[in-house]
Amino acid sequence: MGLFLLKRLTTLLATLLGASVVIFLVLEILPGNAAQILMGPDASPEAVQALAVKLGLNLPPLERYWQWVSGLLVGDLGLSYTYSSPVLDLVLERLALTVPLALMAMLLTTVLALAVGIYAASRHNRLGDVGMMGLAQVGIAVPNFWFAILLILLFSVQLQWFSAGGFPGWDEGVAQALKSLLLPAVSLAVVQAAILARITRSAVLEVLREDFVRTARAKGLSQNATLWGHVLRNAMIPVVTVMGLQFANLLAGTIVVENVFYLPGLGRLIFQAISNRDLIVVRNCVMLLAAMVIVVNFVVDVLYAVIDPRVKASDI
Repeated sequence: MGLFLLKRLTTLLATLLGASVVIFLVLEILPGNAAQILMGPDASPEAVQALAVKLGLNLPPLERYWQWVSGLLVGDLGLSYTYSSPVLDLVLERLALTVPLALMAMLLTTVLALAVGIYAASRHNRLGDVGMMGLAQVGIAVPNFWFAILLILLFSVQLQWFSAGGFPGWDEGVAQALKSLLLPAVSLAVVQAAILARITRSAVLEVLREDFVRTARAKGLSQNATLWGHVLRNAMIPVVTVMGLQFANLLAGTIVVENVFYLPGLGRLIFQAISNRDLIVVRNCVMLLAAMVIVVNFVVDVLYAVIDPRVKASDI
């Protein structure tokens, strides 16, 4: 297991390094002067030059890349041009909303998808299977931002059970804060749950055809005992793979949903930074999202070995 983790950790670090190089180069090859973009077309050359020196744009690219990466390692992300405050403080403040929102959406996605997928697989080619997969297909076709608007119209405008947007803050109480995140989490979870439900159904059906399942049933185990005790764990490898990718999609999806519900999260911070041409914030936020995706995939790889030891053995 130690060798397996070492290889995965090496891949993690190499991927993080590659992501940082790509993100840095993408902003480097943007046309025009970054200081000029930040200051606007009407700024004087002196003001543009002063900002370029302040941002370190007068330094060679390799030196600027090293300053950025070394700052990331010690938590120094620089100062935001728009907010005139440390980028790290801005990011941590917004993550306090985005991470709980993504986790809540992932929890809803997992519960709905596993329930629907297993139910459909246990009733293969019957009415329950056809009905659930039909609903899943509708869920896949619905954009999450459009579904978010429908939720606002129904639960906020018509029924007035939830607020249409905004976030009261964790100081107002956990229950109130989670209530304000429920509609955004549902709008994020529906599409992902529909996709995961179809993957779960296919994985469970494939395992149900294995010989060991027929042996378990021949020994007298009930369908439910066989399904939950033997089938589900063996079907979890593709499901966990998709779950890891979906968590990354949920983090990216918050950019749109947070703007629909006017939530002060990381997604809205990125949107505002792009609008304000605050490239320092954009670069660090994109790197953070990339790092979270890479770490999630590392965790998924480790879960492979926990769920199915054959994965670890074949890798070593």
